[in-house]
Amino acid sequence: MTDLFPDEMPEQHAKAVPRDDAPLADRLRPNSLAQVVGQAHLTGSDGAIGRMVAAGKLSSMILWGPPGTGKTTTARLLANAVGMRFASVSAVFSGVADLKKEFALADRAAEAGQRTLLFVDEIHRFNRAQQDSFLPFVERGTVTLIGATTENPSFALNAALLSRAQVLILHRLDTAALSELLARAEALEGPLPLTAEARSALIASADGDGRFLLNQAETLYAARIGAPLDHAALGQFLQRRVAVYDKDRDGHYNLISALHKSLRGSDPQASLYYLARMLTAGEEPLYVLRRLVRFASEDIGLADPQALTQCLAAKDAYTFLGSPEGELAIVQACLYCATAPKSNAAYAAQKSAWNGARETGSLLPPANILNAPTKLMKDIGYGKGYAYDHESEDSFSGANYWPENMEPQIYYAPVERGFERKLRERMEWWDRKRQGPRGA
Repeated sequence: MTDLFPDEMPEQHAKAVPRDDAPLADRLRPNSLAQVVGQAHLTGSDGAIGRMVAAGKLSSMILWGPPGTGKTTTARLLANAVGMRFASVSAVFSGVADLKKEFALADRAAEAGQRTLLFVDEIHRFNRAQQDSFLPFVERGTVTLIGATTENPSFALNAALLSRAQVLILHRLDTAALSELLARAEALEGPLPLTAEARSALIASADGDGRFLLNQAETLYAARIGAPLDHAALGQFLQRRVAVYDKDRDGHYNLISALHKSLRGSDPQASLYYLARMLTAGEEPLYVLRRLVRFASEDIGLADPQALTQCLAAKDAYTFLGSPEGELAIVQACLYCATAPKSNAAYAAQKSAWNGARETGSLLPPANILNAPTKLMKDIGYGKGYAYDHESEDSFSGANYWPENMEPQIYYAPVERGFERKLRERMEWWDRKRQGPRGA
């Protein structure tokens, strides 16, 4: 194959062998999908990737996940697993000319009977026109496209490309997966000079990023430290605050649980204390912000709709300012959530409605509220008798919107607190207009 394509780098046709002086993360790249850590939901025998490999045929896909979770490694191993030629470009450094070259090489490979897996790193950085350039080659099967992105594909990629590729989500590496990576590093380089507490702190500081963890480990190896570092010495050595994650006392999950429950209990002082504990120990601020956003929907909901807005604004402010200035916005969001009226009615409604949808998912809505864009649909009664609410008294028709064979249900029950009190009054008024409450 290298004779057919003399202008390509050899590593595009076989797995590159890392040099002895290559970075630790590169030397520890898995040699098979079975060695990939933390993504068994995809690479296992029941996972989407595992099933494709077993069938010996890949479809185009988008690998969506945080940094350091194995997107590039997985793509290269997939090519090896099914015997495809591997080619890669980065949307950061490549343009239309680079893409045209890769498509031409893929065409030549196809003529020689060799399929091409084209890996596009940071595919979300290509503009819409560049993304469109993939479409004819993907449709013809000239390339099987694997794009990697840290951004939500729904927003970062155009619909035409998404319709031709399956989106697979890679998880942040958990403690077990990160521990496995460190164990592999130690099998290659020897034990890390860390106490057990410092080792746990190092793993926690990676925040699910395997590459970051191995780079930190490589820094420790290069320093040739004698006596093991404890937690405080590790933080000083790496010039990075490292959180104490003693599993019995101050662990990551214990502290976030304490913060969440203090917020739920409307105790702003305790909430601020646990927030400070996490941030001063080195917890990733964006992780805390993700939990606050979730809390705003789960425990406050429509009792104070501004809570969610405050948390998202804090996320934007922190992203814009960084640390330490942006941490004040996190404090503001935390205090807002702690002092807001609480309601889990939206959370409970979601669970109840999801269960109802699973049980009755095949029932058709009533014909009168279905659109009728064709004559046939009009003939069979779609849209017939629909009451346009704006033409009714008080802009409320009181029509039945439930499927014929389903009794009206009550999923959302607003509480008598905050803004939900007003919502409850509105719903009760509508129920009276319907000539009495209707519910299960």
